[in-house]
Amino acid sequence: MEHSLIYAFPAAFIASILCGPLIIKALRRLKMGQKISEDGPESHQAKAGTPAMGGLIIILGILVGVFPSLRDKFVRPDMLAVLILMLAYSLLGFLDDYLTIRPVRGIRGISSKPKAALQFLLAIGFVYWLSTTGHQMCLRAFGANIISGIWYQIFAVLFIVGLSNFVNITDGLDGLVTGLSFLACIPLLAGMAAYAFTPMLLAIMGACLGFLWFNTNPAKIFMGDTGSLALGSAFAGIALTSHAEIVMIVGGLVFILDGLSSALQWAVFKYTRITTGTGRRVFLKSPVHHHFELSGWPEQLVVIRFWICGVVAASIAIIGVSSGWW
Repeated sequence: MEHSLIYAFPAAFIASILCGPLIIKALRRLKMGQKISEDGPESHQAKAGTPAMGGLIIILGILVGVFPSLRDKFVRPDMLAVLILMLAYSLLGFLDDYLTIRPVRGIRGISSKPKAALQFLLAIGFVYWLSTTGHQMCLRAFGANIISGIWYQIFAVLFIVGLSNFVNITDGLDGLVTGLSFLACIPLLAGMAAYAFTPMLLAIMGACLGFLWFNTNPAKIFMGDTGSLALGSAFAGIALTSHAEIVMIVGGLVFILDGLSSALQWAVFKYTRITTGTGRRVFLKSPVHHHFELSGWPEQLVVIRFWICGVVAASIAIIGVSSGWW
């Protein structure tokens, strides 16, 4: 176990750094450039053509980092299950990225309903595995069971789908999700319940740090749904399996709030259009990181300040872990 811990972070980092240029070059050669929405900030139009699917770099780094630990009987079953969940969500994201760049009959990406249905099916499969392998099906905080039984299973499914989409929604600025994902791993590592996932968390941190080398502004590659859905599902799977759901919610609060800003924008617009005939918006553009851009903040400033908020959220989560709140 100790050997795999020493190996995980540097191996994932080095693998990401080494394979990054090769994957970027291959994606450029295949003309897998990002299509920039016309609804986005005008400054983003200059990013058109930047290779997408950069999540492949992160996935490769994680797999290299965790490989030695898969031989450990203590970590193997749970880690394998989370890795399978992560890879399944990454594959779904890869297909969505590919079809966005290479549309079929004029339709870009996977339609929202089939995509959501597949996400729910994968989440249900993972939660079913949890319920049949002796994992305690309850949500605990402040020393008490908050949710248990079928309600916990429903929560767990929504947790996986919700967190994966929140991370996906937050992926709109160079380096934003990469840095926040690195920070989100720290409070999970602080919880002893996540000991079995320490190699995987270290590998995620190493892979994200390596990917940030290429993803920092101006980004040479975007992670796309290939990476964001993978990271979100991995965080959810680790949190559920190690009973660190509250730790993840608090430590990943920037993801959640940024994602909810889009839901709030949509809900207010729909409600006001129905009640007044004219849809109104809460933000200049959602998710809220674009609101700050359109308010005059440079992209790099938004990213750094969101990272700072991520540090604060991770610190609160660590305090909660050390105090036994969750």
